[in-house]
Amino acid sequence: MTLIDIGKAAKKASVELNRMGQEEKNNVLKACAKSLVDMKDEILASNAIDVQNAENNGIKGSLIDRLRLNDDRIKDMAEGLLQISTLPDPVGEVLSMNVRPNGLNVGQKRVPLGVVGIIYESRPNVTSDAFGLCFKTGNAVILRGGSDAIESNKSIVKALKAGLRSCGCTEDAVLLIEDTSREIVKDFMRMNQYIDVIIPRGGAGLIKTVVENSTIPVIETGTGNCHIYVDEYADFNMALDIIDNAKNQRLGVCNACESLVIHGKIASAFIPLLYERLHSKDVEIRADERACKICKELALASEEDFATEYLDKIVSLKVVDSIDEAIDHINEYSTSHSESIITDNYANAMKFLDEVDSACVYVNASTRFTDGNEFGFGAEIGISTQKLHARGPMGLKALTTTKYIILGNGQIRE
Repeated sequence: MTLIDIGKAAKKASVELNRMGQEEKNNVLKACAKSLVDMKDEILASNAIDVQNAENNGIKGSLIDRLRLNDDRIKDMAEGLLQISTLPDPVGEVLSMNVRPNGLNVGQKRVPLGVVGIIYESRPNVTSDAFGLCFKTGNAVILRGGSDAIESNKSIVKALKAGLRSCGCTEDAVLLIEDTSREIVKDFMRMNQYIDVIIPRGGAGLIKTVVENSTIPVIETGTGNCHIYVDEYADFNMALDIIDNAKNQRLGVCNACESLVIHGKIASAFIPLLYERLHSKDVEIRADERACKICKELALASEEDFATEYLDKIVSLKVVDSIDEAIDHINEYSTSHSESIITDNYANAMKFLDEVDSACVYVNASTRFTDGNEFGFGAEIGISTQKLHARGPMGLKALTTTKYIILGNGQIRE
């Protein structure tokens, strides 16, 4: 299929999906989950090709981890579709209904966006997650994954189409662009006659390219230069455990901690403990001069370090003299994704929540919880770091829009 053919097929499919009821959609999702498990061996064989190619191309380990599938991850993908099938369907919800003085009933109803385009990198699980969320909300989805995961994505989409076919549903509910050239992305971003919204998921370069070049409305899912601020009133053991988890539980994800901010009053006592904990996990700390004087083993940070999403065993560190300075530093260098404060001081916790300008702001918890499933949404389409339409983990409601419905009995305007 040409790109135009794909756009036309998706537009046609979106009309059919808009007519489907909740129970029908849920049954299809269950069938697709079963199909993923049934075709596990084929998916794993395709993924092995992608992983081998990535290793041959010298891709770093944390990114290969995002690419790699195994029995458990395919099971999780299937479970994600099953979870989505159990969630309330937002489509058709009437948000309000008011009677005007002339007798008109004016209401607002939740409806699908239509056709959603998604451009993403590396993670083949995004293929099934994106399909599940879009399908549940009555949207057709066009997927353009990265070249590093193309064989995996082909097999996953094949399994999803088999599930759709088994239920008599249009297979064009999910369409994969198999051309991995950069030129095709440029054309894809200009198909506003077929696509209602486009969502980029990936590194800063990809997101910047889409935002600057798309003629289709974009929901920006940002990179994750996530911060943890250790306040002067922090519990040291809690802080060390949270930082360790946020940095090391999984490196190649957007909600991993990349930057640390430490209050000066506790820096001399806390930083050596922090170095000991992170050094034991082979994590390099790139710190400002003040921190380097406290702990000689730290590497000196550059200005660029404070703005970097490493996705690796590296973290930046800044020492500050007040919570205001901490907030200013975070707001300057953050990508507006997820930030956390570790403190026993209620006023400081509330100040941090109020003044840090990010999609998700935590008190005494790991940034790794910024995730649709953890927030109770099921799978997510991405973490939006913008402020219009959707912000934070994007679940089902973020893939809908509204329209006004007006009920009359013969009214005419004077």
